[in-house]
Amino acid sequence: MQRKSFRDEECAIARGLERVGEWWSILILREALQGATRFEEFQKGLDIAPNMLTRRLRGLVESGILERRRYSETPERFEYILTPLGEDFRPVLLALFLWGNEHFTPEGRSVLLVDSETGREAEPILVDRASGRPVCDPRFRFVPGPAASEAMKQRLTAPRRAPMSRTPGATTGKAKRRAPAAEA
Repeated sequence: MQRKSFRDEECAIARGLERVGEWWSILILREALQGATRFEEFQKGLDIAPNMLTRRLRGLVESGILERRRYSETPERFEYILTPLGEDFRPVLLALFLWGNEHFTPEGRSVLLVDSETGREAEPILVDRASGRPVCDPRFRFVPGPAASEAMKQRLTAPRRAPMSRTPGATTGKAKRRAPAAEA
């Protein structure tokens, strides 16, 4: 069965998923953002079948997210380097990491994000550069952009119910934060 392509969709989220939406691709990017560049490193880090890894790496190269560079002529070997487009995926991966750590680790978090200089755990949030407010705030919403089609304009301006926050703090990204230890 042929999967649907989102390459020409008007929605930026759909277009982004077209490039990295398959979960192996996202995990390959995780490895690349942590320094992996060679086929063997990706294969070992992910325990992925070679044919699957080859297809996913090819797709990421074709999408301009990775660049394939020869590092050995005999035998011919290549490495896969993040392009600026691939580097720009880091905040997306961090958001997915934070969401997963917050909601899907009942046994406790096995990986933390820390400041490498201080060792302190980071608590990143996505904020609006102009106002400094977290964009999770319900005051932020999607509206049609300059290139929006009539269908997109109608979709984004149609009356809808306001999204309901089911969990206290869900709009701030602190829905289930662990309470800090009491100071002595």
